[in-house]
Amino acid sequence: MDETPDDVRTDAPEAVADAPSASDEPTAELRELAAAHGVLTEHHGFGGEAVTTSAPTLVAVLGALGVPAGTPQQVTHSLQRARDDEWRAVLPPTVVVREGDDAQVPVHVTAGAAVHVWLEAHGAEPAAREHAVRRRRDLDQLDVLVEPRTVDGRTIGRATFALPADLPLGWHSLHALTEGHESRATVVVTPRRLELPAGLEDDQWWGFLVQLYSVRSRTSWGVGDLADLADLAWLTAHRAGADFVGVNPLSATEPVTPLTTSPYLPTSRRFLSPLYVRVEDIPETAYLTAADRSLVEWAADPVRDLVADPGALDRDAVWEAKKAALEVVFTAPRRAARQAAYEEFVAAEGTGLRDFATWCAIVEHLGSRPRPDELGDPASPAVAALREQLAERVEFYVWLQWVADEQKQTAQRVAREAGMRIGIMHDLAVGAHPQGADAWAHRDVLARDVSVGAPPDMYNQQGQAWSQPPWNPRALARAGYAPYRDMLRTVLRHAGALRVDHVLGLFRQWWVPDGASPAAGAYVRYDHEALLGILCLEAHRAGAVVVGEDLGVFEPWVRDELADRGVLGTSVLWFEKEDGRPLEPEKYRRASLATVGTHDMPPAAGYLAGEHVDLRERLGLLADDAQELRAAARAERDAAVLALAMRGLVGDHPSEREIVEGLHRYLRKTPAALVGVQLTDAVGERRTQNQPGTDQEYPNWKVPLADGSGNVVLVDDLFDNARLRSLVQAVRTAR
Repeated sequence: MDETPDDVRTDAPEAVADAPSASDEPTAELRELAAAHGVLTEHHGFGGEAVTTSAPTLVAVLGALGVPAGTPQQVTHSLQRARDDEWRAVLPPTVVVREGDDAQVPVHVTAGAAVHVWLEAHGAEPAAREHAVRRRRDLDQLDVLVEPRTVDGRTIGRATFALPADLPLGWHSLHALTEGHESRATVVVTPRRLELPAGLEDDQWWGFLVQLYSVRSRTSWGVGDLADLADLAWLTAHRAGADFVGVNPLSATEPVTPLTTSPYLPTSRRFLSPLYVRVEDIPETAYLTAADRSLVEWAADPVRDLVADPGALDRDAVWEAKKAALEVVFTAPRRAARQAAYEEFVAAEGTGLRDFATWCAIVEHLGSRPRPDELGDPASPAVAALREQLAERVEFYVWLQWVADEQKQTAQRVAREAGMRIGIMHDLAVGAHPQGADAWAHRDVLARDVSVGAPPDMYNQQGQAWSQPPWNPRALARAGYAPYRDMLRTVLRHAGALRVDHVLGLFRQWWVPDGASPAAGAYVRYDHEALLGILCLEAHRAGAVVVGEDLGVFEPWVRDELADRGVLGTSVLWFEKEDGRPLEPEKYRRASLATVGTHDMPPAAGYLAGEHVDLRERLGLLADDAQELRAAARAERDAAVLALAMRGLVGDHPSEREIVEGLHRYLRKTPAALVGVQLTDAVGERRTQNQPGTDQEYPNWKVPLADGSGNVVLVDDLFDNARLRSLVQAVRTAR
């Protein structure tokens, strides 16, 4: 998982941290309450040892779920409510089933009362519900006897109804009418399996993996953009035969500087960062007056020369320049067809887009001032009033999403027309900034006072906290999974594939209470049948491949479940070992994307030279002796070279370039469905993009693409790079 800055974390509330009755050892009732809400009271550490979750952690995590547990009396009361909770609602909040399954739905009514249950089938397009022809189907009650239960002084009975097994894939609504009151719930029918594209079943496709901001051209405005992505896709398809280009998350950043540098800590996972828009490619730019065109050119002047600068990327300068230019283009009139297309986009994105744009306008309006409490709820009268006051700025931020979406679509179209069989592989971060647009808009379905993270493992023995608030599993189900669905639908639009960061989080997530050590967290289980099923449904609708980053601590059956649903895993050569030696290529998983390294490690050239040890030593991040770690790094390198030599992939005394090419040829010998080549490996770059465990100590996510000598490599010059051409030849001829 990718590191995120720690400076956005807040202290834990005092009442939670100092729970009066909590000792380190949880009581039996507290354990039962935790289990009832999916909070694990014990897990296995990376060394295989059993680790018990402390009582203070359980109290804090349950509190984040909205379950009071700070005193014995609260625990007892909350436990009783948990035992009866499902009986209080007529219908379950959401029912998720696989296509073709015989599913049953429990319906709770006053004992003896009549109930009529029906389903309205809407099909796979949730945005079209209001205009779709709805097929109503009455449900049959099954002969299932369940004893009534007294809940809150009322005797409740349970009737069981059968869902039709022939429901189409998609989103449907379930209705129950009893005692004059109608209840509704969401029914989601998901694919049994997400099938691979035709041609990939028995083949292996390969492509480049890039950090888009770092890959610039002579016409860039200081950072790589969506026009550069389209050019990169066309060039690598035509000149290298690549089937895809994978990019970092292009998710939205702040609307004002300073911008958060990590692409894995966006303000919103659903919407795009306009930092990646190419201003000149917006059609209205061609119709600007001479004066307005001059304003656009003047805005670009300060950042044009940044493309040749080998130093840290300056996102803030680029965004200030682009924003000024985009404000000019925004005022240009649009042709009738363009205006109609814009209006259709706005209507399709609905309230979610309007709320995001409102958040952007409010943040811009407030500047450095703290946000007043009355603006903390998007549905508040204060927000409505300010939205009206800032209507033009709200419209500007809505428009930015449209032009970004258009350029994202163009990149995918160019990639496919150039011959790529997948096209662009987009990336989905595990969460969003705790003070960002998603946290504001989805406050009712996100857990508070906790952060997603990772328990201690062999790479980080202190554990990790990533500062991002997690989904509240029960609140998300009550919302019919709509926020999750809408996010996936937007991210998957114009995507040939989607990489899901920390896909293990669909099964369980490590929650760290605010103010606590990352090691003092607890696992919270999610309904993976629902989350994984909806992911497969939306990917099926988009015609996209899904790759899950399944590295880290996980339960053994999880990878089997992902493979059964057609989600590819991630195999990293440096991590794939058997008895301390590189795993033989024949033993790699078929259902995976195989790569040499990750963006949290130095490129292959730097890793082979042990620069991951040198860098951590310089930054004071080593917990073990540096000389011992260097010796281990040399042994790892020697073992890899020996594995390559035994298969004839390198000769005696191979050069750095020959070893790097040999490593990629090794991956091409595996059965992995996809092989990814880091563009940094292709040009000989040695610097890592991100050093976990750091914030300001290292220029994370600011390193421009350069060769081994530190010379900037532009998109225009990629195929003039002899090392890239040699690696491409090695990859293409290795099968």
